[in-house]
Amino acid sequence: MEDLKRNPHLVKTVNFEPFLDGSNKQAVADALLSSFKNEGFVYLVNHGLPQEKIDTMFEMSKAFFEMPHAKKMQAPHPASGAHHRGYSAPGSEKIIRYDDNEKESDPTIGRGGARETFDVGSENDEGMPNIWLPEETLPGFKRTCVEFFSDCFEVEKNVLRALAVGFRLPEDYFVRMHTKPDNQLRLAHYPSVATKPLLNDEISRIDAHSDFGSITLLFQDDVGGLEVQDLVSGVFEPVLPVPGSILINAGDFLMRWSNDTIQSTKHRVQAPPSIKTDITPDRYSIPYFCCPDFDTVVDCIPGTWSVENPKKYEPQSVGAYILARLAAAY
Repeated sequence: MEDLKRNPHLVKTVNFEPFLDGSNKQAVADALLSSFKNEGFVYLVNHGLPQEKIDTMFEMSKAFFEMPHAKKMQAPHPASGAHHRGYSAPGSEKIIRYDDNEKESDPTIGRGGARETFDVGSENDEGMPNIWLPEETLPGFKRTCVEFFSDCFEVEKNVLRALAVGFRLPEDYFVRMHTKPDNQLRLAHYPSVATKPLLNDEISRIDAHSDFGSITLLFQDDVGGLEVQDLVSGVFEPVLPVPGSILINAGDFLMRWSNDTIQSTKHRVQAPPSIKTDITPDRYSIPYFCCPDFDTVVDCIPGTWSVENPKKYEPQSVGAYILARLAAAY
């Protein structure tokens, strides 16, 4: 289709408007599924989320991270990784490589990376309540986060509808298992850092990893540094920011749900490819991690397995899988 264009840095760009307005749903759905099968990533433009809302969330994120450490610690992330809410200082989180086929994590991988984060979930999640700053510390912060969380949930549902159409399934196939939402909005700040040790892999902004939910929506500034592994060569290639887009990738749970039809691709954050200064500037990003409802047990998607290509995975409880992965990260 004309709206599918490969950029020179691996990831395709798909215009989502024909799906949203109903003018060419199948073509958009096929392009989306093709990207998830072959690269695991796709840039979505005309996705329906107004740019001014994205800009406001970035402005509030920057205001939060510019506060003194003591103020940020008014909403601290608990010591337990299973309660993934609130502020985490640089180095708090480990990046664990996990292989569903091997059923275990790699204990040799654990660098947290030079970044700080703030995690937000659904306000209706009684099992994992949000941890907020006092309103007077940063007025409007909670409201902005809650509204953006809701906006991202609407984008998520539209992407999942398109994915179902790509699989020739009922349009609500995935949406009806993503209703809670058991999702996580993360504000991330990578402080400025010396470029040389970053280039020499002596330090990392974030090590190579895959996400572990169904899909992730990533909003990023224009600094760059994100790299995605080419599934053919194994080489990590720079993925430059595309203005006005959301970068979407498939997670480990969607890969196993699809019987490995879809790829959950490793990615990392290094120095921007065009950096020519001794100091790599601050980078801000906002990922929205999407998970099926925790009380759901899922089996391989119809059409992804057969006698010749049997199921690789047993039915899996979503909550047990995700909480185990979260606990391993802290």
